[in-house]
Amino acid sequence: MAYDPATIEPKWQHFWDENRTFKAEEGTEKPKYYVLDMFPYPSGSGLHVGHPEGYTATDIISRYKRMRGFNVLHPMGWDAFGLPAERAAVREGKHPAEITKRNTDNFRRQIKRLGFSYDWDREINTSHADYYKWTQWIFLRLFERGLAYQAEVAVNWCPALGTVLANEEVSPEGTYKETGDPVERRLMKQWMLKITAYAERLLADLDDLDWPEPVKKMQRDWIGRSEGAEVEFSIDGSDKNFTIFTTRPDTLYGATYCVLAPEHPLVMEIVSDDCRDAVVSYVDRSQKRSERDRRADVKEKTGVFLGAHATNPLNGEPVPIWIADYVLASYGTGAIMAVPAHDERDFAFATAFDLPIRPVVKPKEGQVPDPITEAFSIEGVAINSGPYDGLTTAAFKKKVIEDLETKKLGRGKIQFALRDWLFSRQRYWGEPFPLVTTADGTVVPVPDDALPVELPHLDEFKPTEDGRPPLARAQDWTSTRAPGTGEAALRETNTMPQWAGSCWYYLRFLDPKNETAPFDPEKENYWMPVDLYIGGMEHAVLHLLYARFWHKVLFDAGLVSTKEPFKKLFNQGMILAYSFKDEKNKYYSEADVINKDGNLFAREGGAPVTTQIEKMSKSRFNVVNPDDVIDRYGADAVRLYEMFLGPLEVTKPWQTKGIEGGYRFLRRTWRLFFEGDEDGIAEAVQDTRPEADVTKLLHRTIAAVTEDLEHLHFNTAISRMMEFVNFMTAKKVRPRSVLFDFIKLLAPFAPHIAEEIWSRFDSDETISFESWPTFDPAMLVDETIQIPVSVNGKVRGKIEIQKDEAEDAVRSLALSSPKVKKQLEGRDPRKVIYVPGRMVNIVV
Repeated sequence: MAYDPATIEPKWQHFWDENRTFKAEEGTEKPKYYVLDMFPYPSGSGLHVGHPEGYTATDIISRYKRMRGFNVLHPMGWDAFGLPAERAAVREGKHPAEITKRNTDNFRRQIKRLGFSYDWDREINTSHADYYKWTQWIFLRLFERGLAYQAEVAVNWCPALGTVLANEEVSPEGTYKETGDPVERRLMKQWMLKITAYAERLLADLDDLDWPEPVKKMQRDWIGRSEGAEVEFSIDGSDKNFTIFTTRPDTLYGATYCVLAPEHPLVMEIVSDDCRDAVVSYVDRSQKRSERDRRADVKEKTGVFLGAHATNPLNGEPVPIWIADYVLASYGTGAIMAVPAHDERDFAFATAFDLPIRPVVKPKEGQVPDPITEAFSIEGVAINSGPYDGLTTAAFKKKVIEDLETKKLGRGKIQFALRDWLFSRQRYWGEPFPLVTTADGTVVPVPDDALPVELPHLDEFKPTEDGRPPLARAQDWTSTRAPGTGEAALRETNTMPQWAGSCWYYLRFLDPKNETAPFDPEKENYWMPVDLYIGGMEHAVLHLLYARFWHKVLFDAGLVSTKEPFKKLFNQGMILAYSFKDEKNKYYSEADVINKDGNLFAREGGAPVTTQIEKMSKSRFNVVNPDDVIDRYGADAVRLYEMFLGPLEVTKPWQTKGIEGGYRFLRRTWRLFFEGDEDGIAEAVQDTRPEADVTKLLHRTIAAVTEDLEHLHFNTAISRMMEFVNFMTAKKVRPRSVLFDFIKLLAPFAPHIAEEIWSRFDSDETISFESWPTFDPAMLVDETIQIPVSVNGKVRGKIEIQKDEAEDAVRSLALSSPKVKKQLEGRDPRKVIYVPGRMVNIVV
């Protein structure tokens, strides 16, 4: 019969489910291999064709490793808590749990249609109580170690949603990225995790990881280690002072003004009466800007003079104090000394407000430019620095820190840009905190044997009218008794952020049914660390950093055996899609666009339309549903196309018609084995010894595909297999042994067709655990080579010789070449020079 994926693929998906083919077991002598996807958030729109790219890659590697004799763990689950489900619940009038179940059911169905070899017995869901019980348990370990605390902090508050947002969720324009709702800065009491306690280790241990360098750089930059000094500035006419941190204490003599963050507690204490109105107005405006926006704005510098001065601790000069929103209260000390000659931001600010610019460093060779038209941040020799003049930058730094420490005006310090993790959200759909608070404000942890603290059922998910989180509505739930004393207490009404469940999910996959512990230590010791983790670059400084932090805490507590969770990380590129929009940025679906003489127009209204390659989005009408392309071409063809688009790590555009190439390849593969409308094996398939050229190509194909898989070069591996099929199609005799080895190579990429072909040759066993084909290295070496022959320095032809051909034989072959004979015209050569294996040069 003809190749029919609509029949073949459901058959084998049912077989794998029924037989639990990919169930991973401990206690085997096989080496382990743990392959992990960044598990999905089950959104209402379901999968689009960009999602399976990474899943296909991990599945190919999982299937390959099983055939190489590894015991493979390849699990899947759902990162199911979070604000999107809560918003959908409000829109649809349904409970988030109902929406989450509907979405996960759809995601699971779509993923199974693609034939991924997951161990579904290990499926997890972060919103289920049997999972978040252990998220709460891990939080209590953090709490016990002093790594969870409450603090009044400036947060990103979204009034429309009634919740705090992470910095990464806020756009540069000061709106929530998902909805466009305005976001403002507000002081609130929040739960924090002391990730800063692990800053040094999070930084140092990056060196040992097999991760993409861009990801490691992003984490290094986010952690932001700086060596320098803290310096105290006293305020003139006041007993107050403030501390700044600088990596360049050698430039203290160049400080011509200081800047406090608008949120700094000293601002309203030291502002002069004549400056107060302007300062109050500026502070109010600054609170409406996100931190990310304030840090990113390098073009426009704004600020207001406080009407106060500080004293430079080194030279005693008065220094004006300003406020400006490019200084953040949450970073460092919330105050800076400004050295405009040697810092770009300070130079821009000083230029805008006509403040002095004093150079205090000059190059070791050369002079300071006059006038100074831009900041120059260099290390050199001190100038305009009193007794320190002439010192090199390194010597000045060391000396000035010693002097500041002696005078008790400062100290050497290492500082990190990393800030503690704001860990509470004013949402409903999240993990409840396992904490209660008594009337006197004492926070008491819930004992382990009382976990989980289950999320109560609510029908209203917005904050209360007085601004409290949604859980405050569950009065019977919030009112409780403190463990131990029995006194009246209230449960915490904030919930954990979505990142909580994803911080440790890779550990729960090891032992998902365990009711007495998050995981069995023996299973953790066997499976960890994750050998290959594939996911998007967008998680570089969120999930990946948070997971590393939690893992290190668990390592210190003796609960895990490795100091890092993910041994090798690979970032797949994004798959984009064509979108259609007019001059007013109105988007159209492809069906709503017509082509007239090569130009595109809206079907209704006739507006000219252009195409762009953009991220898939429902609002752009360019989402491609995998169900549609599987219905048309089959899952194996979709898998091949996802991997054949280009290198896994690069961004590339989707074109549905491109699947046809992979589909034709699978049909040609089918016809290598079968012919006619019946189930008959092709006449060319014979039990015979392969010809030399067939054997050589097979071994080269095995070697190339194996090498490509080891380096995740899926597109070139597929190209090699296509070349093999093209070659074998032309053969009148196709040895079974050769075809069987080839179908094993294809099996990780296109498992359904591989299983079907394998089963039709009287095999009762799945191909999934067949041994991976081996190759003979000798078959990779060419026995003959071509070398050029030149006459008087000009190449006149080529000859084919044995690699070990004798020199006399090579000379004879060169002279007898028809093209060379024509050039010689009967003349005898003066010399025949042979460069072994390279060329022959004839001189006449």
